Order: sequence, then structure tokens, then C-alpha cells
Amino acid sequence: MPFDYKKEYKEFYMPPKKPTIVEVPAMNYIAVRGQGDPNDEKGEYAQTLGLLYGIAFTIKMSYKGDHKIQGYFEYVVPPLEGFWWQENTKGMDYIRKQDLYFISMIRLPDFVTKEDFDWA
Repeated sequence: MPFDYKKEYKEFYMPPKKPTIVEVPAMNYIAVRGQGDPNDEKGEYAQTLGLLYGIAFTIKMSYKGDHKIQGYFEYVVPPLEGFWWQENTKGMDYIRKQDLYFISMIRLPDFVTKEDFDWA
């Protein structure tokens, strides 16, 4: 059965009902920064999702091809994570979606090296 980060690390992916402080260790991520309306089908956010998932699944499926990753094990691609904000705005102004900034990311297994990332 593939390793599932959401199940194995519930403290990071399934928050409790009561707010708590969680210490998060260093982890591998692929991440992209961007700006713009997340609903724009041709915008930066849509392009970001294609890029992130393309790399994440290329690495996940590498065992089927010629590129072999040392220490590889089968796993479920972790969920998309992200940060959203607007500069010079208190809170969020949902009317001005074009002014949204984001960092979107997907966790990668620890066995993925920079060389594997560059290959993908």
C-alpha cells in the first residue's frame, strides 16, 4: 500500500478542533509564487497548479521509466498547500482578486534530491 502523508502525519494535515501550536520539521516542497485572480483560467494560479502537479506526478511515476530515484517508495502525492495575502490591505478584499498574492506548494518525499527535481 502506498505511503500516505495525510494519514501518517495527521498532525500536519488533519488539524484538531481546538487551536494548538504544532512544530513542523524541515520538509521538501516544490513551491511557486504568483499573483492574480485564482479564478482566471489563464492566470498565474492556473499555470502554477499545472506546473506543481506536473512535477509532483512526474516524480511519483518515475519508477515506471528510466529515471530511477535512490530510496524511492510508492506514495500518495500530498495535498496542495498554500498561502494567500494582499499587500497594503487589512484582512482580505475579495472584490480585488487580481491583487491577491500566493505561494502554492506540494510536499515531496525526503528521498527527492535537487537532481531528481531538475530531471522532473
